[in-house]
Amino acid sequence: MEQITLILTSRFEDALVFATQLHARQTRKGSGIPYIAHLLSVTALVLEAGGNEDAAIAALLHDAVEDQGGLETLKEIRHRFGDNVANIVDSCTDAYTIPKPPWRKRKEDYIAHLREASAQAQLVSLADKLHNARSILRDLNANGDITWSKFNGGKDGTLWYYRTLLQVFKEIGYLFKKQGQISCDRYLFCTSLMADRVAGGHGQETGQSSEDTGQSGHETGPSYPEIGMNYLIDELERVVTEIERKNRQILYD
Repeated sequence: MEQITLILTSRFEDALVFATQLHARQTRKGSGIPYIAHLLSVTALVLEAGGNEDAAIAALLHDAVEDQGGLETLKEIRHRFGDNVANIVDSCTDAYTIPKPPWRKRKEDYIAHLREASAQAQLVSLADKLHNARSILRDLNANGDITWSKFNGGKDGTLWYYRTLLQVFKEIGYLFKKQGQISCDRYLFCTSLMADRVAGGHGQETGQSSEDTGQSGHETGPSYPEIGMNYLIDELERVVTEIERKNRQILYD
């Protein structure tokens, strides 16, 4: 398989600063951990799984609309980073106002939309849910059953949500494997590779997203993004299974 190198541009740097500013006063639920730690972790997972620059920028900003300003923030993201990034962030958002609508309905709507979302949005969502699941498992190991009290869905709702998300992501992963030939303009940073070739290997310095280049291509066999996506799905299954095991252990101790 050909080695693919993604060079991040000043667009990513701008998004990193913007995300840090937006979430400057926010911490992770039930802890003093700066919220940017979660955004950086999700972005790392996206890049390691083969996400392009647009996906990485959206990962940095995936909670900005929901937590920091609603539709006005989405408008600003669209202005700064383009339609593709804004659309990925929009797909990862389940509320536009505070207070948020009822928890269960939001999550049901999110799950229903996830099946039809773009591959980039699915990747960012998967990375987000994987990092959240890892955080839940860490807190269960450290704090036990009290961990569930910080979630609006409580224990039963949160377990239902992650079991259902896992099932949806496994369905998505099955479809990825079934494709055989992967269309580069659909699957993540293959488009960045094509744009880089067209530009003579100098990366994207014009501010255009990979979706704006109009380039597409095909690779034979599993692509790097496909492999990365399915690795994250397998990891999410491992973590959710361990959360359920730990929950049972706490119940019977």
